[in-house]
Amino acid sequence: MMAGPAQFLRTAWTVLREVSGDAAYENYAARDQPLLDREAFYLSELERRWSGVNRCC
Repeated sequence: MMAGPAQFLRTAWTVLREVSGDAAYENYAARDQPLLDREAFYLSELERRWSGVNRCC
């Protein structure tokens, strides 16, 4: 049985959010740990990503 266009769009939207990182907070909130609010989570992710060596050569 084939899924309809609505199911295809829903799946495509979910994949796009996962690949782009837009669903990062929802994935974080699903884990069993103390929760940060969205702003604090965003800032901690920025710090985690950019706190190391950031050069190409």
